[in-house]
Amino acid sequence: MEPVDYERLARDVRSIRERVAAVRAGAESPDGLISAVVGGSGELLELRLDPRIYRTADAAGLSADIVGTVRLAAGRARAECLVLAWSTVPTGPGAEPTDAGFDPVLRELDQRITGGGGR
Repeated sequence: MEPVDYERLARDVRSIRERVAAVRAGAESPDGLISAVVGGSGELLELRLDPRIYRTADAAGLSADIVGTVRLAAGRARAECLVLAWSTVPTGPGAEPTDAGFDPVLRELDQRITGGGGR
């Protein structure tokens, strides 16, 4: 890469970081009694519990519904962040296939195997 490409890449990464920080994704439980909003880093920002949840005394069920709703919101936020990140991945002829989930792990393994450091 030429120095100009590094500068562009640095700008792109800063832009993605700002856009990820602005991500807000929400989800609602199937019964509509629970809603959650999660940020781009997966942090829970809002949790709304409809007062009707108190009509049944099922703490385990309520917990499971809350966790499920938050996980759904987090999955949506993660998907939105991946779309943002993919905007900087090279495409076209000569571009290596990229797997955002496994590439960091494979890179770490390569470094350990070749003695390139790592943790």
